[in-house]
Amino acid sequence: MTIRLVVGLGNPGREYERTRHNAGFWLVERFAASTGVILRKDAKYQALVGRHAPSGAWVLLPQTFMNVSGRSVIMLAGFFKMAPAEILVVHDELDFVPGVAKLKLGGGIAGHNGLRDISQRLGSHEYWRMRIGIGHPGDKDAVHDYVLDKPAPEDREAIDRAIATGVDVLPLCLAGDLQGAMLKLHTREKS
Repeated sequence: MTIRLVVGLGNPGREYERTRHNAGFWLVERFAASTGVILRKDAKYQALVGRHAPSGAWVLLPQTFMNVSGRSVIMLAGFFKMAPAEILVVHDELDFVPGVAKLKLGGGIAGHNGLRDISQRLGSHEYWRMRIGIGHPGDKDAVHDYVLDKPAPEDREAIDRAIATGVDVLPLCLAGDLQGAMLKLHTREKS
């Protein structure tokens, strides 16, 4: 299965751009910049949209708030008749410490509002996820404020390392070598 759509999750607007919840945006923006993908505002999809020329894959940054991210995803995926397994969603992950990035197909949503909306609109959990560790505040009642806050400099540095690794393996994902991408991502993290 080849990835035909890469989605970065985050909240639009200057007040959110440096917050932990935008780790998905950070990775996809860096990938776009490093591969010459030009992201343009597209009112129809309520997103920044671009095309990765070597693979033909679409790159999407929803410009709605996180909890309605699925709207942009379903509109583009529906229009181009993409199966859920052809979609890769890049998002922040509370259950991993900063510096960890992992790739998987399907699974739960672990309280992530962006994933919840995407799963509901696709009618499936069976899409790929690249999860970027942001750490956990230690108290579930503190999660909302934590994800909407800026990481400490050392955490941001670790997150940036994980993002760099994620950007490195994205071409493998787009070439259909998801097992190779997983192996590279999951073994690099241990070293």
